[in-house]
Amino acid sequence: MSTTAAKAPGDRDRTRPPGSAPRAGDGKDRGAPARRRDRLSTQNLAGWLYSTPFLSLFLTFMAFPVVATLVMSFTDFGLRNVTDPFSAEFIGLDNYTRLFEDEKFVRALLNTGLFVVLGVPLTIGCGLVAAVLLNSGIDRMRTFFRVGFYAPVVTAIVAVAVIWRFVLDPAEGLIAGLAGQLGLQSPDFLASETLALPSLVVMAVWRNMGTAMVLFLAGLQAIPTEVREAARIDGAGMLQEFRGITVPLLRPTMLYVAVMTTIGFLNVFEEPFVMTDGGPSDSTLTISLHMYRQGFDFFHMGYASAMAYVLFVIVLAVTLLQLRLLKDKTR
Repeated sequence: MSTTAAKAPGDRDRTRPPGSAPRAGDGKDRGAPARRRDRLSTQNLAGWLYSTPFLSLFLTFMAFPVVATLVMSFTDFGLRNVTDPFSAEFIGLDNYTRLFEDEKFVRALLNTGLFVVLGVPLTIGCGLVAAVLLNSGIDRMRTFFRVGFYAPVVTAIVAVAVIWRFVLDPAEGLIAGLAGQLGLQSPDFLASETLALPSLVVMAVWRNMGTAMVLFLAGLQAIPTEVREAARIDGAGMLQEFRGITVPLLRPTMLYVAVMTTIGFLNVFEEPFVMTDGGPSDSTLTISLHMYRQGFDFFHMGYASAMAYVLFVIVLAVTLLQLRLLKDKTR
């Protein structure tokens, strides 16, 4: 016969001390999961409400135009279809096949590639040199030089164009004055099919090296001083320290700078638009400028949309290639 007496239905569990937490099976705890679900639902609802302004702007000004442009690239959308967009005729891949039969587009593609090949290494190199000098080589007026190098980045393109037109003017420009002192004649840089594009590359490098400098400067200041001191104790010179310590530890920063600079130069538009308008003889015509002309000068919206997506694929492919080639080196 059991010595434990049966508990009455209303008896309290005397094995649990008074004031202790109820057990998992107690009736008092049965509503906890429901309350937790209600609290999470309230938090999720609040999060979506706070995100609504951004989502509205994103969907209206980013997502919808991207999707609409993709659809438009498969149509003959033009000025006549502005009032009735659904009247545009679906033409499949005709816009894409027509691109590579367009001599201007091929020329713009080659010019853009040359712009990237010349401009990206120069921008990275000049930005790195400026960052190294500001980090360790220049002691006085360091803030002044930082502001001076970065000022072109935040300067309006119109002001930059005025400066460079003065510098490159064949009659009264800065280079013409220096050449005259040496008894030489300055060429007309912006009117020469050979010199116009390199001149714009130099202008773009001058304008964008400030961004690379700031990023490299942040990377240099993140390198532990103990590593440099250990290298100097081991007898490493300045060049050996730069090659063996600075460059390897800066590779993640170099990857970021290379990717962002390449994307910017592939989309180059302002420099040729303001300085040369793609001339002379399309020698400075870029993909972005050609796309702008087709879309807003001639209102070939479908053709311009196809051009935009070709440029997008090029940017994506080049970016993935850079990440693949430099990823292992940054670990």
